[in-house]
Amino acid sequence: MAVVVVQEGESFEKALKRFKKLCEKEGILTEMKRREYYEKPSQKRKRKQRAARKRLIKALKKKGLL
Repeated sequence: MAVVVVQEGESFEKALKRFKKLCEKEGILTEMKRREYYEKPSQKRKRKQRAARKRLIKALKKKGLL
């Protein structure tokens, strides 16, 4: 859980910016969006397979094999 302690004299905007950065780093928003709707196990497998295929193609392109 992201916790930001506001220091004395620190503006609200600066504290909010630190909080948003911490949430992004911990992946809270990504996790929230992923859990917003139920995803069937078959859809989850297909999504993971597509992501793996995309990573493989990206790696092959980087090596110049594609």
